[in-house]
Amino acid sequence: MKITFAHHMGGERLHLCLQFRLFFLYLLRKLLELLLRKLKKVMSKIKAAGILRLVFHDAGTFEMDGNSGGMNGSIVYELDRPENGVSWADMIAVAGAEAVSVCGGPKIPVRLGRIDSMEPDPEGKLPAESLDAISLKQCFQRKGFTTQELVALSGAHTLGSKGFGNPTAFDNYYFKILVDKPWLSSAGMTSMIGLPTDRALVEDDECLRWITKYANDENLFFEDFKNAYIKLVNSGARWR
Repeated sequence: MKITFAHHMGGERLHLCLQFRLFFLYLLRKLLELLLRKLKKVMSKIKAAGILRLVFHDAGTFEMDGNSGGMNGSIVYELDRPENGVSWADMIAVAGAEAVSVCGGPKIPVRLGRIDSMEPDPEGKLPAESLDAISLKQCFQRKGFTTQELVALSGAHTLGSKGFGNPTAFDNYYFKILVDKPWLSSAGMTSMIGLPTDRALVEDDECLRWITKYANDENLFFEDFKNAYIKLVNSGARWR
């Protein structure tokens, strides 16, 4: 009789746990729907580049060695740093995905359930704008990203006033312009087009291979960017 009772209680607890999990997932889905509705009301193409930059500056601190940094919301403690002078937005990962979508880019699903950090990430974890291609690849490798993913994520620079076509359109013009190297035709254009790291990528054969592919195939860029973005916003995340 005791065995039967214990078995019954164990089954009941399992049933309750499953019910709770389903209810929790239902709440997360409703939260995401609500967040997206709110974001659509305030999101604009003009704000998109800043929101996407916020994502990279929060998630880009991840290092595999020591499993430190990553997508943990710690950027709210780091807004006084020069590289993070952007506005704060709730649910950074979702906002970044919506910024890409509203500008014509791919729709990116974002998992919910990250735990926010209670302190800032260490300084000096983001790649410096002066890095050459080899150093940039090594930096991203420490974060768990391949050269292909580095190039795909760099395509986010198509948004904003970096000189890569329409500043509010998420497209593959970033790669088209890198292939053309217009800064070589006039010394005065060097500071007007992209960052030094952008111009360094096209001088690396491995990076150039992916740059050329994305310049010729926007759909391929969209798919690879989507996958790299999901990996980025999950890097270093702690989950409920």
